[in-house]
Amino acid sequence: MDSGTHLVVGLGLGGLATVDPVVAGDPIVFTAVMAGTIIGSQAPDLDGLLRIKSNAAYIKNHRGITHSIPAIAIWTVLITVILQLLYKGALPWLHVLGWVLLAVVLHVVTDLFNAYGTQAMRPFSEKWISWNIIHIFDPVIFASHAIALLLWAIVGADPQIVFPLLYTGLVIYYIWRTSARRMLMAELPKLDPEHQSGESYILIPTISLQRWNLIKVLQDSSFAIGEVTKGKLRWLDYARCSSHPAVHQSKSDSSVQAFLYLTAFACAEVKEHPWGFEVRWADVRYRHRQQYPFMATLLMDKDYKTLGSYVGWLSDERLEKRLRMNTY
Repeated sequence: MDSGTHLVVGLGLGGLATVDPVVAGDPIVFTAVMAGTIIGSQAPDLDGLLRIKSNAAYIKNHRGITHSIPAIAIWTVLITVILQLLYKGALPWLHVLGWVLLAVVLHVVTDLFNAYGTQAMRPFSEKWISWNIIHIFDPVIFASHAIALLLWAIVGADPQIVFPLLYTGLVIYYIWRTSARRMLMAELPKLDPEHQSGESYILIPTISLQRWNLIKVLQDSSFAIGEVTKGKLRWLDYARCSSHPAVHQSKSDSSVQAFLYLTAFACAEVKEHPWGFEVRWADVRYRHRQQYPFMATLLMDKDYKTLGSYVGWLSDERLEKRLRMNTY
């Protein structure tokens, strides 16, 4: 989920914690638990600091080890210990630890429902797990939390009623979205008049509850990109992946390696220039305004020597400007 949603979830969990009599009965404990759930809901995304090092380091590690099983335990213990130190050991540590743990776990679990994915099974597996059910910013999740928080803060509604109702409703919402995606996946071969045996599909959630982005993996390992809106399928683009020698050479670049480490839906195209080659890798899961803004691009001379590279989120126009600035 995005940072704003993780923030309101942290606040919501602080409200939910009032169902715990130990938390509800002591304003000091409540304040500490609220701080713990807010920080715990944000902590796994501290890997964003890797942007200081490089975009490639951030892309390769975001939602990686910081979202792993050991990291969940480390974040929980670290936040609880810091709170105990700040409150000079006066907190009921088991209650504080439990609510912090819930916040950290919920952060990781909700990220699993997005398209970007996490390496939540590390150290047992480095596989990126993405269930493709909930958009990274879901208006239902954000708005429902905002309404619940406003009812609590402004209207004075009882948090012991508001927040259990909120999270019960969201559990039902997640179940519905999961079921809706599963049923639509089963219908795709019937909706697609071009379907052939051996082709596979991936549905990707959008901010709209009525529309899903669709990727079809073709038999030649290229991709068809489309959308399904209210049960109607429309193909928008075809990504034909190049097998040019420059594509193979580009895989030795650290920026491209970071990009390919993250996604299994990368497709490369090559542009030849008088000075050499431009290899552009695009993640076809993310199509916006007829472009693929999540990309890795490498400029090479005729001898395949790197002239400049970039990995991250950019429009075509901004990418061209950045590459030219870095190269000349």
